[in-house]
Amino acid sequence: MTPTITAFATSPDRGKGLARDMRVRWALEEVGQPYDVRLVSFEEMKQPAHLALHPFGQIPTYEEDDLVLFESGAIVLHLAERHAGLLPDDANARARAISWMFAALNTVEPPIVERSMIGLLERDETWYAQRLPAVEGRLRKRLGELSRRLGDADWLDGAFSAGDLMMVSVLLRSKSSGILDEYPNLSAYVARGEARPAYQRAFAAQLAVFETQGRA
Repeated sequence: MTPTITAFATSPDRGKGLARDMRVRWALEEVGQPYDVRLVSFEEMKQPAHLALHPFGQIPTYEEDDLVLFESGAIVLHLAERHAGLLPDDANARARAISWMFAALNTVEPPIVERSMIGLLERDETWYAQRLPAVEGRLRKRLGELSRRLGDADWLDGAFSAGDLMMVSVLLRSKSSGILDEYPNLSAYVARGEARPAYQRAFAAQLAVFETQGRA
């Protein structure tokens, strides 16, 4: 059975590839797995049918036969374990790649999301100017640590893996703040991820949704 994922019918990122279904699309493209996409509106995401797939009313979800998954990291890990190409064969290298997946989601993404949300939701608040330096300081700390670990390597631990897929996907969300530009090796790392043919196919597929909805 061809798996089906859900994605925004009208994405708030306006086709920039930041919505979390992009991570799943990219993983599917990397492993060469065809897939279908079911677009859901914000209203549909809160309805019982979608909540049965994702208890928090978000995207993406993943359906294949009798398996239903939610959370982009869990879906990508499932794909990486089910198909060759995203996890090394060596057991130790495989465990390290999975560690980097968790690091991307649990350690690096939170300060990136915090920086994004303060800009979206708190810019007009009186405390914005006082709060912003602390938020950006936490982000720079994490990016600095990651930058030092990456050094001049192409990828985090040898060959490209699901750990890199998740890390690049997370770092992409920090580009708009300009802070990523302060770390040239991280900017180059993200560019290498974006240049992968599988990423390009996934990005084009997600962008096509925005362009189609824009013409509707």
